[in-house]
Amino acid sequence: MTTTMSAADLWLPDPEEHDFPAAADYLDLIVDADQVERIVARLREAPTRAKKAKDVMRASQLPLLPADNVHVRHNIHKVRDGKKLSPVLLVRGAPLLIVDGYHRVCAAYHLTEDLDIPCRLVSP
Repeated sequence: MTTTMSAADLWLPDPEEHDFPAAADYLDLIVDADQVERIVARLREAPTRAKKAKDVMRASQLPLLPADNVHVRHNIHKVRDGKKLSPVLLVRGAPLLIVDGYHRVCAAYHLTEDLDIPCRLVSP
């Protein structure tokens, strides 16, 4: 859609507090409770770093949700309204796990796939 956006135009500097329980809920489906606690604690402490939207999508091996998906569309409208999105939470693996922020990654990709996405990235 546009290639003149910068990460600072779209993203908050740090994840919002509610992102961590959301990540824990997702992780609870795939790892035991002790691992959930350890991973979420590491996500809270990890530095925020930038990765390209196209690389996050490729590494996650998840399908790109369409721009008209209700949650993706909501995030695109937030950006267009001047509101910033929360960085995404990622866990290394093959494939990469987007433990919070899948819809935000898809929205960013639709805005411009070369955009840097702030993320917290940890190993399991």
